[in-house]
Amino acid sequence: MFRGKVKHIHFVGIGGSGMNGIAQVLLNLGFTISGSDLKETQTVLNLKNMGAKIYIGHNKDNIKGADVVVYSSAVKPDNPEVKEAKRLGIPTIPRGEMLAELMRFKYGIAISGSHGKTTTTSMIGSILGKTGYDPTVVIGGKLASYGSNAKLGRGDFLVAETDESDGSFLKLSPTIVSINNIDLEHIGFYTNLDDIKNAFINFANKVPFYGAVAVNLDDKNTAEIIPEIEKKVIKFGIENKNADVVAHSLKLLNGRYKFKINDFGEIHLSIPGKHNIYNALASITIATELNIPFCVIKETLENFKNASRRFEIKLKSPFVVIDDYAHHPSEIRATINSAREMFPNKKLISVFQPHRYSRVKALFDEFAKSFNKSDAILITEIYPAEEKPIEGITGENLAKEIERYSQKPVYFAKYLSDAENIIKDLVDKNSVVLIMGAGNITQLAESLSKN
Repeated sequence: MFRGKVKHIHFVGIGGSGMNGIAQVLLNLGFTISGSDLKETQTVLNLKNMGAKIYIGHNKDNIKGADVVVYSSAVKPDNPEVKEAKRLGIPTIPRGEMLAELMRFKYGIAISGSHGKTTTTSMIGSILGKTGYDPTVVIGGKLASYGSNAKLGRGDFLVAETDESDGSFLKLSPTIVSINNIDLEHIGFYTNLDDIKNAFINFANKVPFYGAVAVNLDDKNTAEIIPEIEKKVIKFGIENKNADVVAHSLKLLNGRYKFKINDFGEIHLSIPGKHNIYNALASITIATELNIPFCVIKETLENFKNASRRFEIKLKSPFVVIDDYAHHPSEIRATINSAREMFPNKKLISVFQPHRYSRVKALFDEFAKSFNKSDAILITEIYPAEEKPIEGITGENLAKEIERYSQKPVYFAKYLSDAENIIKDLVDKNSVVLIMGAGNITQLAESLSKN
Protein backbone atom coordinates (compact mmCIF):
# COMPACT_ATOMS: atom_id res chain seq x y z
CA MET A 1 0.00 0.00 0.00
CA PHE A 2 1.26 3.60 0.56
CA ARG A 3 2.05 3.32 4.27
CA GLY A 4 5.77 4.20 3.98
CA LYS A 5 5.38 7.60 2.32
CA VAL A 6 1.99 8.62 3.68
CA LYS A 7 1.25 8.86 7.38
CA HIS A 8 -1.25 11.73 7.74
CA ILE A 9 -4.42 11.78 5.61
CA HIS A 10 -6.82 14.74 5.68
CA PHE A 11 -10.47 14.45 4.57
CA VAL A 12 -12.44 17.49 3.36
CA GLY A 13 -16.08 16.66 4.07
CA ILE A 14 -15.19 13.81 6.43
CA GLY A 15 -18.78 13.41 7.63
CA GLY A 16 -20.06 12.45 4.18
CA SER A 17 -21.69 9.05 3.76
CA GLY A 18 -18.85 7.63 1.66
CA MET A 19 -15.98 9.53 3.25
CA ASN A 20 -16.33 8.52 6.89
CA GLY A 21 -16.26 4.79 6.11
CA ILE A 22 -12.91 5.13 4.33
CA ALA A 23 -11.60 7.30 7.17
CA GLN A 24 -12.61 4.60 9.68
CA VAL A 25 -10.77 1.88 7.77
CA LEU A 26 -7.62 4.02 7.53
CA LEU A 27 -7.81 4.86 11.24
CA ASN A 28 -7.96 1.16 12.02
CA LEU A 29 -4.95 0.61 9.76
CA GLY A 30 -2.95 3.01 11.92
CA PHE A 31 -2.89 6.19 9.81
CA THR A 32 -3.17 9.65 11.35
CA ILE A 33 -6.53 11.00 10.23
CA SER A 34 -7.82 14.56 10.28
CA GLY A 35 -10.86 16.02 8.61
CA SER A 36 -13.25 18.92 8.34
CA ASP A 37 -16.98 19.25 7.95
CA LEU A 38 -19.55 22.00 8.19
CA LYS A 39 -21.45 20.48 11.12
CA GLU A 40 -20.62 18.33 14.14
CA THR A 41 -22.89 15.39 13.36
CA GLN A 42 -22.97 12.09 15.23
CA THR A 43 -20.90 10.57 12.44
CA VAL A 44 -18.22 13.21 12.92
CA LEU A 45 -18.28 12.71 16.69
CA ASN A 46 -17.82 8.95 16.21
CA LEU A 47 -14.70 9.57 14.14
CA LYS A 48 -13.43 11.98 16.78
CA ASN A 49 -13.92 9.33 19.45
CA MET A 50 -11.97 6.86 17.30
CA GLY A 51 -8.99 9.22 17.27
CA ALA A 52 -9.47 11.48 14.26
CA LYS A 53 -8.67 15.19 14.57
CA ILE A 54 -11.88 16.98 13.58
CA TYR A 55 -12.37 20.59 12.48
CA ILE A 56 -15.80 22.18 12.14
CA GLY A 57 -15.73 24.52 9.17
CA HIS A 58 -13.27 24.71 6.31
CA ASN A 59 -10.01 26.61 6.82
CA LYS A 60 -6.69 26.44 5.00
CA ASP A 61 -4.86 25.85 8.30
CA ASN A 62 -6.77 22.58 8.84
CA ILE A 63 -4.52 20.65 6.44
CA LYS A 64 -1.31 21.35 8.37
CA GLY A 65 0.96 18.29 8.34
CA ALA A 66 -1.14 16.31 5.83
CA ASP A 67 0.61 14.11 3.27
CA VAL A 68 -2.50 13.84 1.09
CA VAL A 69 -5.91 15.54 1.02
CA VAL A 70 -9.04 13.55 0.11
CA TYR A 71 -12.20 15.40 -0.93
CA SER A 72 -15.80 14.30 -1.41
CA SER A 73 -17.93 14.87 -4.52
CA ALA A 74 -19.79 17.63 -2.63
CA VAL A 75 -16.62 19.71 -2.17
CA LYS A 76 -16.16 22.54 -4.66
CA PRO A 77 -12.77 23.34 -6.32
CA ASP A 78 -12.64 26.72 -4.54
CA ASN A 79 -12.68 25.06 -1.10
CA PRO A 80 -9.95 26.78 0.97
CA GLU A 81 -8.41 23.49 2.13
CA VAL A 82 -8.23 22.07 -1.40
CA LYS A 83 -6.79 25.34 -2.73
CA GLU A 84 -4.17 25.47 0.04
CA ALA A 85 -3.15 21.84 -0.56
CA LYS A 86 -2.62 22.56 -4.25
CA ARG A 87 -0.64 25.70 -3.43
CA LEU A 88 1.64 23.69 -1.13
CA GLY A 89 2.01 20.83 -3.61
CA ILE A 90 0.15 18.33 -1.38
CA PRO A 91 -1.62 15.69 -3.52
CA THR A 92 -5.41 16.14 -3.66
CA ILE A 93 -7.52 13.14 -4.66
CA PRO A 94 -11.25 12.32 -4.85
CA ARG A 95 -12.81 9.81 -2.47
CA GLY A 96 -12.95 7.20 -5.24
CA GLU A 97 -9.19 7.25 -5.72
CA MET A 98 -8.56 6.55 -2.03
CA LEU A 99 -11.11 3.72 -2.14
CA ALA A 100 -9.30 2.38 -5.21
CA GLU A 101 -6.06 2.37 -3.25
CA LEU A 102 -7.68 0.33 -0.47
CA MET A 103 -9.06 -2.09 -3.07
CA ARG A 104 -5.81 -2.45 -5.00
CA PHE A 105 -4.45 -5.36 -2.94
CA LYS A 106 -7.81 -6.99 -2.21
CA TYR A 107 -10.36 -9.13 -4.04
CA GLY A 108 -12.66 -6.19 -4.75
CA ILE A 109 -16.44 -6.51 -4.92
CA ALA A 110 -17.97 -3.22 -6.09
CA ILE A 111 -21.70 -2.56 -5.81
CA SER A 112 -22.94 0.02 -8.29
CA GLY A 113 -26.20 1.40 -9.65
CA SER A 114 -28.48 4.36 -9.10
CA HIS A 115 -30.42 2.81 -6.22
CA GLY A 116 -30.04 0.08 -3.60
CA LYS A 117 -26.25 0.16 -3.29
CA THR A 118 -26.05 0.51 0.49
CA THR A 119 -28.47 -2.36 1.13
CA THR A 120 -26.81 -4.66 -1.42
CA THR A 121 -23.32 -3.90 -0.10
CA SER A 122 -24.54 -4.60 3.42
CA MET A 123 -26.10 -7.89 2.30
CA ILE A 124 -23.05 -9.31 0.52
CA GLY A 125 -20.79 -8.06 3.32
CA SER A 126 -22.96 -9.90 5.84
CA ILE A 127 -23.00 -13.09 3.73
CA LEU A 128 -19.21 -13.09 3.42
CA GLY A 129 -18.93 -12.44 7.15
CA LYS A 130 -21.03 -15.54 7.86
CA THR A 131 -18.64 -17.72 5.85
CA GLY A 132 -15.61 -16.68 7.88
CA TYR A 133 -14.02 -14.72 5.01
CA ASP A 134 -13.87 -11.66 7.34
CA PRO A 135 -14.20 -9.01 4.59
CA THR A 136 -13.42 -5.31 4.79
CA VAL A 137 -16.69 -3.47 4.10
CA VAL A 138 -17.20 0.20 3.20
CA ILE A 139 -20.79 1.42 2.77
CA GLY A 140 -22.72 4.69 2.61
CA GLY A 141 -24.90 4.03 5.63
CA LYS A 142 -24.50 2.80 9.18
CA LEU A 143 -24.83 -0.99 9.16
CA ALA A 144 -26.62 -2.44 12.18
CA SER A 145 -24.36 -5.49 12.48
CA TYR A 146 -21.20 -3.32 12.51
CA GLY A 147 -22.56 -0.21 14.23
CA SER A 148 -20.68 1.94 11.70
CA ASN A 149 -20.19 2.68 7.99
CA ALA A 150 -17.18 0.43 7.71
CA LYS A 151 -15.52 -2.71 9.00
CA LEU A 152 -11.85 -3.57 8.69
CA GLY A 153 -11.52 -7.29 8.06
CA ARG A 154 -8.47 -9.52 7.94
CA GLY A 155 -9.59 -11.45 4.89
CA ASP A 156 -8.85 -10.97 1.20
CA PHE A 157 -12.22 -9.45 0.25
CA LEU A 158 -13.12 -5.76 0.15
CA VAL A 159 -16.81 -5.03 -0.45
CA ALA A 160 -17.50 -1.41 -1.35
CA GLU A 161 -20.44 0.76 -2.27
CA THR A 162 -19.35 2.80 -5.28
CA ASP A 163 -20.12 6.42 -6.13
CA GLU A 164 -20.95 7.16 -9.74
CA SER A 165 -21.98 10.77 -9.02
CA ASP A 166 -18.66 12.27 -10.15
CA GLY A 167 -17.30 9.39 -12.24
CA SER A 168 -14.72 8.52 -9.60
CA PHE A 169 -15.91 4.89 -9.48
CA LEU A 170 -13.96 4.46 -12.72
CA LYS A 171 -10.77 4.63 -10.66
CA LEU A 172 -11.65 1.30 -8.98
CA SER A 173 -10.33 -2.06 -10.18
CA PRO A 174 -12.81 -4.59 -8.79
CA THR A 175 -12.91 -8.31 -9.51
CA ILE A 176 -16.69 -8.52 -9.27
CA VAL A 177 -19.16 -5.74 -10.11
CA SER A 178 -22.90 -5.56 -9.56
CA ILE A 179 -25.04 -3.12 -11.54
CA ASN A 180 -28.41 -2.98 -9.80
CA ASN A 181 -30.06 -0.37 -12.03
CA ILE A 182 -29.33 2.76 -14.05
CA ASP A 183 -31.43 5.91 -13.75
CA LEU A 184 -31.21 9.56 -14.75
CA GLU A 185 -29.24 11.09 -11.88
CA HIS A 186 -26.35 13.46 -11.11
CA ILE A 187 -27.27 15.86 -13.89
CA GLY A 188 -24.62 18.30 -12.75
CA PHE A 189 -21.92 15.83 -13.83
CA TYR A 190 -23.55 13.78 -16.62
CA THR A 191 -25.15 15.42 -19.66
CA ASN A 192 -27.86 12.79 -20.25
CA LEU A 193 -28.86 9.17 -19.67
CA ASP A 194 -26.60 7.86 -22.45
CA ASP A 195 -23.66 9.54 -20.74
CA ILE A 196 -24.51 7.72 -17.51
CA LYS A 197 -24.91 4.38 -19.31
CA ASN A 198 -21.52 4.78 -20.96
CA ALA A 199 -19.94 5.33 -17.55
CA PHE A 200 -21.39 2.03 -16.32
CA ILE A 201 -20.20 0.23 -19.46
CA ASN A 202 -16.67 1.50 -18.84
CA PHE A 203 -16.92 0.49 -15.19
CA ALA A 204 -18.10 -3.05 -16.00
CA ASN A 205 -15.26 -3.51 -18.48
CA LYS A 206 -12.67 -2.74 -15.80
CA VAL A 207 -13.32 -6.23 -14.39
CA PRO A 208 -10.46 -8.66 -15.17
CA PHE A 209 -10.95 -11.67 -17.45
CA TYR A 210 -11.44 -13.95 -14.43
CA GLY A 211 -14.01 -11.64 -12.81
CA ALA A 212 -17.74 -11.21 -13.35
CA VAL A 213 -20.45 -8.56 -13.73
CA ALA A 214 -23.86 -9.17 -12.12
CA VAL A 215 -26.64 -7.21 -13.86
CA ASN A 216 -30.35 -6.66 -13.28
CA LEU A 217 -32.03 -7.96 -16.45
CA ASP A 218 -35.40 -6.46 -15.42
CA ASP A 219 -34.01 -2.94 -15.44
CA LYS A 220 -34.37 -1.57 -18.98
CA ASN A 221 -31.37 0.74 -18.92
CA THR A 222 -29.11 -1.91 -17.42
CA ALA A 223 -30.26 -4.59 -19.87
CA GLU A 224 -29.49 -2.28 -22.79
CA ILE A 225 -25.78 -2.04 -21.91
CA ILE A 226 -25.21 -5.82 -21.64
CA PRO A 227 -24.08 -6.19 -25.31
CA GLU A 228 -21.34 -3.62 -24.61
CA ILE A 229 -19.93 -5.52 -21.63
CA GLU A 230 -16.92 -7.59 -22.70
CA LYS A 231 -16.53 -9.61 -19.51
CA LYS A 232 -18.48 -12.49 -17.96
CA VAL A 233 -22.06 -11.34 -17.31
CA ILE A 234 -24.41 -13.04 -14.83
CA LYS A 235 -28.00 -11.85 -15.15
CA PHE A 236 -30.57 -11.74 -12.34
CA GLY A 237 -34.24 -10.79 -12.29
CA ILE A 238 -37.84 -11.50 -11.41
CA GLU A 239 -39.87 -10.68 -14.53
CA ASN A 240 -37.37 -11.90 -17.12
CA LYS A 241 -37.05 -15.67 -16.95
CA ASN A 242 -33.99 -15.57 -19.22
CA ALA A 243 -31.96 -14.43 -16.24
CA ASP A 244 -29.39 -16.80 -14.74
CA VAL A 245 -30.59 -16.18 -11.18
CA VAL A 246 -34.38 -15.84 -10.97
CA ALA A 247 -36.67 -15.07 -8.04
CA HIS A 248 -40.06 -16.70 -8.58
CA SER A 249 -43.19 -17.78 -6.68
CA LEU A 250 -43.37 -14.46 -4.82
CA LYS A 251 -45.65 -14.24 -1.78
CA LEU A 252 -46.27 -11.20 0.42
CA LEU A 253 -46.48 -12.23 4.08
CA ASN A 254 -46.90 -9.56 6.77
CA GLY A 255 -45.39 -6.92 4.53
CA ARG A 256 -42.30 -8.96 3.61
CA TYR A 257 -41.65 -11.11 0.56
CA LYS A 258 -41.07 -14.83 0.41
CA PHE A 259 -39.70 -16.19 -2.88
CA LYS A 260 -37.82 -19.08 -4.45
CA ILE A 261 -34.42 -18.81 -6.16
CA ASN A 262 -34.06 -21.05 -9.24
CA ASP A 263 -34.24 -24.56 -7.76
CA PHE A 264 -31.99 -23.72 -4.78
CA GLY A 265 -34.71 -23.10 -2.23
CA GLU A 266 -36.88 -20.46 -0.59
CA ILE A 267 -36.01 -17.19 1.18
CA HIS A 268 -38.26 -15.04 3.36
CA LEU A 269 -36.66 -11.59 3.40
CA SER A 270 -36.35 -9.86 6.75
CA ILE A 271 -36.86 -6.40 5.23
CA PRO A 272 -39.89 -5.07 3.30
CA GLY A 273 -40.24 -3.97 -0.30
CA LYS A 274 -40.15 -5.62 -3.70
CA HIS A 275 -37.11 -3.48 -4.58
CA ASN A 276 -35.23 -5.33 -1.84
CA ILE A 277 -35.76 -8.60 -3.72
CA TYR A 278 -33.56 -7.12 -6.44
CA ASN A 279 -30.97 -6.06 -3.85
CA ALA A 280 -31.06 -9.60 -2.46
CA LEU A 281 -30.76 -11.07 -5.97
CA ALA A 282 -27.61 -9.04 -6.60
CA SER A 283 -26.03 -10.34 -3.40
CA ILE A 284 -27.19 -13.91 -4.13
CA THR A 285 -25.70 -13.74 -7.63
CA ILE A 286 -22.33 -12.62 -6.27
CA ALA A 287 -22.41 -15.17 -3.44
CA THR A 288 -23.16 -18.08 -5.79
CA GLU A 289 -20.34 -16.93 -8.09
CA LEU A 290 -18.08 -17.24 -5.02
CA ASN A 291 -19.45 -20.77 -4.37
CA ILE A 292 -21.01 -19.81 -1.04
CA PRO A 293 -23.58 -22.45 0.03
CA PHE A 294 -27.24 -21.47 -0.37
CA CYS A 295 -27.94 -22.34 3.27
CA VAL A 296 -25.53 -19.57 4.35
CA ILE A 297 -27.14 -17.08 1.94
CA LYS A 298 -30.62 -17.98 3.15
CA GLU A 299 -29.76 -17.71 6.84
CA THR A 300 -28.06 -14.34 6.36
CA LEU A 301 -30.83 -12.73 4.32
CA GLU A 302 -33.59 -14.02 6.58
CA ASN A 303 -31.88 -12.44 9.59
CA PHE A 304 -30.50 -9.38 7.83
CA LYS A 305 -30.77 -5.98 9.50
CA ASN A 306 -30.55 -3.08 7.09
CA ALA A 307 -28.41 0.04 7.32
CA SER A 308 -29.67 3.15 9.06
CA ARG A 309 -32.25 5.26 7.24
CA ARG A 310 -33.25 2.37 4.99
CA PHE A 311 -36.94 1.96 5.93
CA GLU A 312 -35.86 2.38 9.55
CA ILE A 313 -38.83 2.16 11.91
CA LYS A 314 -38.12 4.76 14.58
CA LEU A 315 -41.43 4.56 16.45
CA LYS A 316 -44.16 1.91 16.61
CA SER A 317 -46.65 3.51 19.03
CA PRO A 318 -48.85 5.56 19.39
CA PHE A 319 -48.26 5.99 15.65
CA VAL A 320 -45.56 4.66 13.30
CA VAL A 321 -42.56 6.76 12.21
CA ILE A 322 -40.31 5.48 9.41
CA ASP A 323 -37.08 7.21 8.35
CA ASP A 324 -35.72 6.58 4.83
CA TYR A 325 -32.95 7.98 2.63
CA ALA A 326 -35.14 8.00 -0.52
CA HIS A 327 -34.44 11.15 -2.55
CA HIS A 328 -35.06 10.12 -6.19
CA PRO A 329 -38.56 9.54 -7.68
CA SER A 330 -37.85 5.81 -8.20
CA GLU A 331 -36.78 5.45 -4.56
CA ILE A 332 -39.78 7.42 -3.30
CA ARG A 333 -42.22 5.19 -5.19
CA ALA A 334 -40.51 2.03 -3.95
CA THR A 335 -40.50 3.25 -0.34
CA ILE A 336 -44.16 4.31 -0.43
CA ASN A 337 -45.07 0.92 -1.95
CA SER A 338 -43.19 -0.81 0.88
CA ALA A 339 -45.10 1.20 3.48
CA ARG A 340 -48.40 0.37 1.79
CA GLU A 341 -47.59 -3.35 1.73
CA MET A 342 -46.52 -3.40 5.37
CA PHE A 343 -49.33 -1.19 6.69
CA PRO A 344 -52.20 -1.67 4.21
CA ASN A 345 -54.94 -0.40 6.52
CA LYS A 346 -53.22 2.63 7.99
CA LYS A 347 -53.26 6.31 7.04
CA LEU A 348 -50.00 7.01 5.18
CA ILE A 349 -48.53 10.49 5.61
CA SER A 350 -45.54 10.92 3.28
CA VAL A 351 -43.05 13.63 4.28
CA PHE A 352 -40.35 14.54 1.77
CA GLN A 353 -37.43 16.97 1.82
CA PRO A 354 -36.24 17.51 -1.78
CA HIS A 355 -32.46 17.36 -2.16
CA ARG A 356 -30.53 19.66 -4.54
CA TYR A 357 -32.12 22.26 -6.82
CA SER A 358 -30.55 20.64 -9.89
CA ARG A 359 -32.15 17.26 -9.13
CA VAL A 360 -35.59 18.78 -8.53
CA LYS A 361 -35.36 20.76 -11.78
CA ALA A 362 -34.28 17.74 -13.86
CA LEU A 363 -36.88 15.38 -12.38
CA PHE A 364 -39.67 17.82 -11.49
CA ASP A 365 -42.49 15.96 -13.27
CA GLU A 366 -41.32 12.58 -12.00
CA PHE A 367 -41.28 13.85 -8.42
CA ALA A 368 -44.78 15.25 -8.88
CA LYS A 369 -46.12 11.82 -9.94
CA SER A 370 -44.43 9.78 -7.19
CA PHE A 371 -46.73 10.32 -4.20
CA ASN A 372 -50.11 9.07 -5.48
CA LYS A 373 -50.37 6.15 -3.04
CA SER A 374 -50.11 8.44 0.00
CA ASP A 375 -53.13 9.65 1.97
CA ALA A 376 -51.51 12.98 2.84
CA ILE A 377 -48.26 14.59 1.69
CA LEU A 378 -45.96 17.13 3.30
CA ILE A 379 -43.15 18.77 1.32
CA THR A 380 -40.42 20.86 2.94
CA GLU A 381 -38.15 23.43 1.37
CA ILE A 382 -35.35 22.07 -0.82
CA TYR A 383 -32.15 21.04 0.96
CA PRO A 384 -29.49 22.82 -1.15
CA ALA A 385 -26.41 20.65 -0.42
CA GLU A 386 -24.23 23.70 -1.20
CA GLU A 387 -26.05 24.39 -4.50
CA LYS A 388 -27.29 27.86 -5.38
CA PRO A 389 -31.07 28.36 -5.84
CA ILE A 390 -32.60 28.04 -9.30
CA GLU A 391 -35.38 30.46 -10.16
CA GLY A 392 -38.82 28.84 -9.93
CA ILE A 393 -37.48 25.62 -8.38
CA THR A 394 -38.82 25.63 -4.82
CA GLY A 395 -40.33 23.17 -2.40
CA GLU A 396 -43.57 25.13 -2.47
CA ASN A 397 -43.88 24.93 -6.26
CA LEU A 398 -43.16 21.20 -6.13
CA ALA A 399 -45.87 20.77 -3.48
CA LYS A 400 -48.40 22.49 -5.75
CA GLU A 401 -47.50 20.19 -8.65
CA ILE A 402 -47.73 17.09 -6.44
CA GLU A 403 -51.19 18.19 -5.32
CA ARG A 404 -52.26 18.60 -8.96
CA TYR A 405 -51.17 15.06 -9.85
CA SER A 406 -52.10 13.21 -6.66
CA GLN A 407 -55.43 14.87 -5.87
CA LYS A 408 -54.51 14.34 -2.21
CA PRO A 409 -54.07 16.94 0.54
CA VAL A 410 -50.56 18.39 0.21
CA TYR A 411 -48.90 20.65 2.77
CA PHE A 412 -45.77 22.77 2.55
CA ALA A 413 -43.39 23.58 5.41
CA LYS A 414 -40.53 26.02 4.95
CA TYR A 415 -38.85 24.88 8.19
CA LEU A 416 -38.61 21.48 9.90
CA SER A 417 -40.20 22.93 13.04
CA ASP A 418 -43.25 23.88 10.97
CA ALA A 419 -43.31 20.38 9.48
CA GLU A 420 -43.40 18.82 12.94
CA ASN A 421 -46.38 20.95 13.95
CA ILE A 422 -48.27 20.03 10.76
CA ILE A 423 -47.59 16.32 11.33
CA LYS A 424 -48.83 16.50 14.92
CA ASP A 425 -52.10 17.94 13.63
CA LEU A 426 -52.45 15.20 11.01
CA VAL A 427 -51.56 12.04 12.94
CA ASP A 428 -53.73 9.69 14.93
CA LYS A 429 -53.21 6.18 16.29
CA ASN A 430 -53.82 4.72 12.83
CA SER A 431 -51.13 6.79 11.10
CA VAL A 432 -47.81 5.93 9.49
CA VAL A 433 -45.47 8.90 9.04
CA LEU A 434 -42.98 8.11 6.27
CA ILE A 435 -40.07 10.57 6.30
CA MET A 436 -37.86 10.66 3.20
CA GLY A 437 -34.87 12.66 1.99
CA ALA A 438 -31.08 12.85 1.84
CA GLY A 439 -30.64 16.14 3.70
CA ASN A 440 -31.24 16.88 7.38
CA ILE A 441 -34.83 15.60 7.39
CA THR A 442 -33.72 12.72 9.63
CA GLN A 443 -33.73 15.29 12.46
CA LEU A 444 -37.51 15.42 12.09
CA ALA A 445 -37.76 11.63 12.42
CA GLU A 446 -35.63 11.77 15.56
CA SER A 447 -37.71 14.56 17.07
CA LEU A 448 -41.03 12.85 16.34
CA SER A 449 -39.87 9.53 17.75
CA LYS A 450 -38.63 11.16 20.96
CA ASN A 451 -41.50 13.59 21.51
